[in-house]
Amino acid sequence: MTAMRRGERPRIEPLKDGPLRVRGVDRLVDADGTELEVSQTMSLCRCGHSSRKPFCDGSHVRIGYRSHKLDGRIADRVQDYHGRDITIHDNRGVCSHAEHCGRDLPSVFNRDDRPWIHPDGADANAIARTIEKCPSGALSYTRNGVLHKDLNREPAIIVDKCGPYDVVGGPELVDPDGNRPESREHYTLCRCGASKNKPFCDGSHWNMPRSNEVAGDCQPYHSTETRPPETTPGEEQRGTPH
Repeated sequence: MTAMRRGERPRIEPLKDGPLRVRGVDRLVDADGTELEVSQTMSLCRCGHSSRKPFCDGSHVRIGYRSHKLDGRIADRVQDYHGRDITIHDNRGVCSHAEHCGRDLPSVFNRDDRPWIHPDGADANAIARTIEKCPSGALSYTRNGVLHKDLNREPAIIVDKCGPYDVVGGPELVDPDGNRPESREHYTLCRCGASKNKPFCDGSHWNMPRSNEVAGDCQPYHSTETRPPETTPGEEQRGTPH
């Protein structure tokens, strides 16, 4: 019997200096779209070196993988961009740099501008649809006084072809260091081992050698080296960095 059928919430626990321990997630999709066989408890690689990805093979011990956060990461804080019909909320600290926003609506999300978000740059419905594609939960929005952060989806983990684990449907992140995702329903977890903001993805896979199995031969829309600064004058900020 699955966790959902027992009324329990699926859980993902990042083990210290080790893999992700997953309990009760019934759907795991590999990078090529294959639905993988799941068990009640699974260990997923997050050091980037397993020979049987996405599952852990113990390589984290061999390479001396460390799961702590690193200096130089972008601060975990929310910035608000107020428009006529929509307010866009952005937390750079948890962005995985999937780039759906910049590709879909460059009139709203433009990395070359300061500020980089223009909430009146497109129809509010189009902005909402684009934000709902954000896999990390870095982007959310408020319309008519209602905050929209979460979607209604079944629990699943999708292995991004060139990047992180995309978690959807609300598996609970049970982190020993108390890290919490911006959205309880969806977030992205590092699987290349290079993120400065573990357990979350910070887009570091884009800057890894193209020969790296996680990064693959994927070409970033923008390098994370040119991502927006963590603060921009005139932007409203909320939250406390940690």
